[in-house]
Amino acid sequence: MKNVHGNTLDHLGEAIVAGRYGESAPMPPEPKLCEELGVSRTVIREAVKSLVAKGLVSTGPKVGTRVLPPADWNWFDPDVILWQARSGLTPEFLRDLLDLRRVMEPAAVRMAAERATPRDIEQIEAAYQGMRRAIEEGGDYVTYDLRFHQGLLAACHNRMVVQMSKALSALLRTSFEISTSRKGGPRDSLPLHRAVLDAIIARNPGKAEKAILVLIDGANKDIEHVLSTRRKLPRLNRPASPLKAA
Repeated sequence: MKNVHGNTLDHLGEAIVAGRYGESAPMPPEPKLCEELGVSRTVIREAVKSLVAKGLVSTGPKVGTRVLPPADWNWFDPDVILWQARSGLTPEFLRDLLDLRRVMEPAAVRMAAERATPRDIEQIEAAYQGMRRAIEEGGDYVTYDLRFHQGLLAACHNRMVVQMSKALSALLRTSFEISTSRKGGPRDSLPLHRAVLDAIIARNPGKAEKAILVLIDGANKDIEHVLSTRRKLPRLNRPASPLKAA
């Protein structure tokens, strides 16, 4: 549970990302924010410091606190990603993440095939079995799918990749929800996930990379189809829809 600072930061961060404060425009003065949020000036100032650190605002004498353009925001900050996800994923944001995933995940999976520990493989296997049970018995497929891919990225044992994986979580969750909503999507993708895991167990980087690319390309097609038909994207501030028993 977040404290007053965390809740204030979330409120202001979401407001900025959602466009409720205009780009390059000054934010409301401290007294107004204190009254609106029911917090002290100290809390507002600490929240603003955090927003400055995340690249969302700048401060200065006589100009106050101003919202910076999105190009200046720290898109690898998990809070910024979360705020964007809550306010709605735009097609541009999703496509940026699609490009990032296609660059990063195959390379990470190659490393995972070389570096994964028995514990890593055990956790990825457990996530895979959770996906399988959700298909056969009904349940939360998306959460286990997300654990599977997070397990792959963790198994490469590279701290930079692990940090970047936090930025990918919004894309992965969106992608999995879209694919899950397609008839037969989870059942079709299960053997593709198995192929990735088997290649890692076999310590075969090339095969693991090819297998993950098949998964990524299929997921990208699902997302592009949704974007082209202008269907609503999933809202990530709600629980994923569970599968019904087969």
